[in-house]
Amino acid sequence: MNALISAFINRPRPVIMILALLILAGIVSYISVPKEAEPDIDIPQIYVNIIHEGISPEDAERLLLRPMETELRSIEGLKELRATGSEGSGVIILEFDAGFDADQALADVREKVDLARNELPADSEEPFVQEINTSLIPVITVMLHGPVPERTLVTIGRQLRDELARSYLIFHR
Repeated sequence: MNALISAFINRPRPVIMILALLILAGIVSYISVPKEAEPDIDIPQIYVNIIHEGISPEDAERLLLRPMETELRSIEGLKELRATGSEGSGVIILEFDAGFDADQALADVREKVDLARNELPADSEEPFVQEINTSLIPVITVMLHGPVPERTLVTIGRQLRDELARSYLIFHR
């Protein structure tokens, strides 16, 4: 090891040349790698909501979530299953392995939910199944409030929206 260090110390020009070539290769690689300003990232998650009016969180867990969890755990590619009982409903979030086929996973979840539907209480509403899609979630939410008529707030909101859109276009050219 000492011989290698001594060789680098005794030959500074080749070492600096190698370092410069590595930095140059890194810069070229960084420039040539394609980048996307707003990538559409698929988060491998599916949301199941079961509504049952007037049910306690404990009963929601026992009567709504357990039967559903039993069926959903057998889905292929399932990484994690999180269930939460609350007053009047139960929510299950299924996380799948990266690279999952969203359509197939959604179909599998709907099939398992239909199978477990028979075990739910009769007055429960139809379970709601949806893929979590981050491209549909707004990036910015603005709330306007003031002692002015609603029409004025709507006008100001539209002007603000247009100004933000103009700023976005200028910034991303």
